[in-house]
Amino acid sequence: MTIHKKIIGSLSLTCMTFLATGAMALDVQLPPETAAYRPSELPGYQLVLRNCMTCHTAQYVGTQPPTSPRAYWDATVKKMKKPFGAQFPDEDVPAMVDYLTKTYGAERTAAAPAMQKAH
Repeated sequence: MTIHKKIIGSLSLTCMTFLATGAMALDVQLPPETAAYRPSELPGYQLVLRNCMTCHTAQYVGTQPPTSPRAYWDATVKKMKKPFGAQFPDEDVPAMVDYLTKTYGAERTAAAPAMQKAH
């Protein structure tokens, strides 16, 4: 038997062993989600719950600059749609931006007194 045939035989045996044992499923348990979006009566709240947590946790918005103006949130939501491919209708963008701006961005201090009166 030549060295070439020995190498091929050894590789074949290795591949068959890998295929026989490597095809087993791995069970991964993730911890439960603990982060949550701040509740709001704004229509964008429900849209953000439905659309944003598909790709990332609610913790993500908390890492954005709290002085972010409406234009920042508008660009961010649109970026999630294109180029990142988030699956929500274009007509949802204004309400989502409104919620994010008033809850996490530059307009949150103006919305805070109204939210306190509602409680």
